[in-house]
Amino acid sequence: MVTGIKDHHDTSLGADERARLLLEQMTVAEKARQLTCLMSMLVLGEGRLIEDNATMMLATGIGGLVCPQTEDPSRIASGVNDIQRFLTERTRLGIPALFQVEALNGVVAPRHPVFPTPIALASTWSPDLVERMAEVIRKQMVRLGLRHALSPVLDIAFDPRWGRIHETYGEDPQLAAAFGVAFVRGLQGTDLTQGVLATAKHFLGFGLGQGGLNASSFEAGSRFTREVMALPVEAAINVAGLRSVMTSYGDVDGIPAGVSRELLHDLLREEMGFNGFVIADYMAMQHALDRQRVATTKAEVARMALHAGLDLEAPFIFAYGETLAAEVEAGRVPMAELDTSVLRLLTAKFELGLFESPYVPEGPVHVTATTAEGTEVADELAEQSIVLLENDGVLPLKSGAKVAVIGPLGHEAHQQFATYTYPVGREMYRFMASGGLGNLVGTDSFRAEAEGPETADLGCEDYVRLRYGVRSLAEEIAERADVVVEAGSGLTERLDDAAIDRAVAAARDADIVVLALGGHSAAIGGGTEGEGTDTADIALPAVQQELADAVAATGTPLVVVLVQGRPYPLPPSVLQARALVVSSFAGQSGTSALARALFGEINPGGKLPYTIPRHGGQVPIYHYQRADSGYRREAVIRGMHYRDMSATPLYSFGSGRSYTRFDLTDLEVTPRISTDGVAEVALTVTNVGDRAGAEVVQLYIRVNAAVVTRPAQQLAGFARVQLDPGRSARVTLRVSADQFAFSGLDHRIAVEPATVDLFVGSSSDDHRMDASIEVTGDRRILRPADRTFLPTVNVEAVAGSAPSR
Repeated sequence: MVTGIKDHHDTSLGADERARLLLEQMTVAEKARQLTCLMSMLVLGEGRLIEDNATMMLATGIGGLVCPQTEDPSRIASGVNDIQRFLTERTRLGIPALFQVEALNGVVAPRHPVFPTPIALASTWSPDLVERMAEVIRKQMVRLGLRHALSPVLDIAFDPRWGRIHETYGEDPQLAAAFGVAFVRGLQGTDLTQGVLATAKHFLGFGLGQGGLNASSFEAGSRFTREVMALPVEAAINVAGLRSVMTSYGDVDGIPAGVSRELLHDLLREEMGFNGFVIADYMAMQHALDRQRVATTKAEVARMALHAGLDLEAPFIFAYGETLAAEVEAGRVPMAELDTSVLRLLTAKFELGLFESPYVPEGPVHVTATTAEGTEVADELAEQSIVLLENDGVLPLKSGAKVAVIGPLGHEAHQQFATYTYPVGREMYRFMASGGLGNLVGTDSFRAEAEGPETADLGCEDYVRLRYGVRSLAEEIAERADVVVEAGSGLTERLDDAAIDRAVAAARDADIVVLALGGHSAAIGGGTEGEGTDTADIALPAVQQELADAVAATGTPLVVVLVQGRPYPLPPSVLQARALVVSSFAGQSGTSALARALFGEINPGGKLPYTIPRHGGQVPIYHYQRADSGYRREAVIRGMHYRDMSATPLYSFGSGRSYTRFDLTDLEVTPRISTDGVAEVALTVTNVGDRAGAEVVQLYIRVNAAVVTRPAQQLAGFARVQLDPGRSARVTLRVSADQFAFSGLDHRIAVEPATVDLFVGSSSDDHRMDASIEVTGDRRILRPADRTFLPTVNVEAVAGSAPSR
């Protein structure tokens, strides 16, 4: 039984006070172990605790553990309970652990729903719907005993060479902030005793690594870093109460993120107001020693990281634990620094109510009750994420037509499942177990429980069909039309000498061709996108371009479907298609939603969350480039920015069409506000077409400041409005002067007197209505806790009309 003082069990006390009372009872060794993690499968076997391993590894406690890797979700719950029981009943102080899991677009656990990947979520422009998704994830994680989510990714997607674009909410900090706040709110809930800790990652600048390479250095000026890269995280902290942040692998201004006090203390805590705990990305402390070489020993890494403000290392013990304890005992690390980090972890555990409720109900009946939850939300998200870029009237397709489904993404279903979903994670563990990474240090910790005969021999395609009931795009279309299927090519490789010829023959014999091109996100370099799969050439793979050229040359009406998590410059044969549709790794509902959109059962209303360049040489290209830079330069007005092509994008941020048409009218704008005021921007949106649909109203601003060059435009707010034919709604965005703030000459975030130009449209290049606001008064320096980051949006039916629901 646990012995010692029990004052910290007094639930009438606050979490921080209880943490301090517990800290007073802890030895240095026990404190140091609270800053460490382990892989659960090191102490679990066949769903139960391995006593000898637990006694050896957990006797002085542990801060966190990684979710058990098993095909049976009920064994996740039982494994969590066994470990928690050991920690709470058989260690001296009975401190429970935080169990962590990825949850970007669903709990990465077997038989749980897989929602669209974040870039697809961003394509919906529906943060409220993402909050509903996160609420489902929260309930499912709590049922499994997993209380620490390593999500969301709040990196900004600047460079499409980077394989992880699809994990982000796109290129715009305001859009990322809106979705980040919604996700964190839904995941953490209003009461953390029934909630899950969200983790914003990767702090900081991970989406703009040098050369577009994962884990490379981030180099940028302080204003860009503060106003763009840090904004989504700062909003999540101060609007949604974010409790956890994960560091990036890269250097920030020459110092690895995990050992940078300037980053983790000065910026994150002092300037941005964060008071939660910081976790290292997996094996990042090893990176500091072996890859970045900023230290010569593990002990030195431990000293640097703790002083910087890194509270928890993961996923196994490397530099903290016994090494850190020895440094404290030797006087090389101040006890106060150790105590500060331990208090952060203990406070989080008390906030979650883990000391009162460390266990969860077990058994397949209880656990599987949650696995079907979220199906309707998954369907709605997938449907809203579809972006229609071009359509000359060929869509919607007619039922009964003879359709040739051609391309490497038309005949299989698993490409809709991206990295950081369970099916792809399963493949990664199987790859590691087969020795795919050789003897790389640490990979022996990534163990999975052996699967039963039902799934043990299944590859990813057969697995997702069995567990999620999904079908390929071709199979979904075959429910509505007469279909012939030819892959024509692989993602990056030829299939055989006659594959393209067979595709051409199928195209010639069809009424219409649906050409499914794009990419696939897989773990450890198995696809064209994903972690560890960066690319120098961002164009469609050559073999897909060859296939597109050959199919387009047949003259058969062509609809191109792009399944992608990042922007691809497109060849002429694709751009000449009669319709162009983007679908972004939408998970279990991806192919069904896509088929429904192609046949007009739903009306596409998604918008691009990134800019699509004409050529990879334009990278990075984003809509809010400064007024003197990129395609926003005055030189573009006078002609060609580049010698060999236009500097403008192929498709601008926020672009997307519909099967209906919308008018935006009656713009009204508050003409003058003070530096602490609020402006109202109101307009009417009307569906002037003949079918129901959604329009995303987008508000952009330009702050004309003194001395500091500002972006040519910035997204300031948006609203997705669903309307029946002939119906209208009045959209009002209340925009605080805080949203006009920027880093001034003194590098302090402040609102200054200025003229603010604005325009409203349906994309970042749609200037159909414009106005300006005069901001007057004294310069006002902002405190993060008091700052308004997002506008208030209200949508009301115009008299006699009501928005569809």
